[in-house]
Amino acid sequence: MSVNHTRKIVYLGLMVGIAMGLHIFESIIPIPTPVPGAKLGLANIAALYVIIRFGSKEATAVTIVRTVLGSMFGAGLFTPTFYLSFFAGLVSTLAMGICYRLWSKHFSIIGLSTLGALIHNLTQLTVVSFMYDHIGYFTTLPYLLFFALPTGFFVGIVTQQLINKIPSH
Repeated sequence: MSVNHTRKIVYLGLMVGIAMGLHIFESIIPIPTPVPGAKLGLANIAALYVIIRFGSKEATAVTIVRTVLGSMFGAGLFTPTFYLSFFAGLVSTLAMGICYRLWSKHFSIIGLSTLGALIHNLTQLTVVSFMYDHIGYFTTLPYLLFFALPTGFFVGIVTQQLINKIPSH
């Protein structure tokens, strides 16, 4: 195993730890919203950072490990919360990764982050609608999108600052 490969694994492990910490931190802070499910999306900072520094494959792995381990320390594996977090994190990370790979010249980091927040909410509503066989959950979409825009913007700004301040691997 080369030094660069070992360095990459260590770096990605640190990103999983950071993402888990942000995921757990966010789950314990109360967010006063009238809509269940509205979150800051802080763990997406790690996913977006990894997309830009390492690629989509690595960011997908970080997201999967983060959601599985985060659920083990939180609400538990294979609970409704796990499925919402897992699939929404996976789909939003894949969407951000694809857009970055194909259209990075047309999407800013803030734009990618906002897209990720929007996709995250749409995926959660889709998953919960399938889980409970009821499409009525989509009535909360305008409210969730109202929160997704500023939180996606915030996550994008933080990620942009990290990219600017932390040297490439």
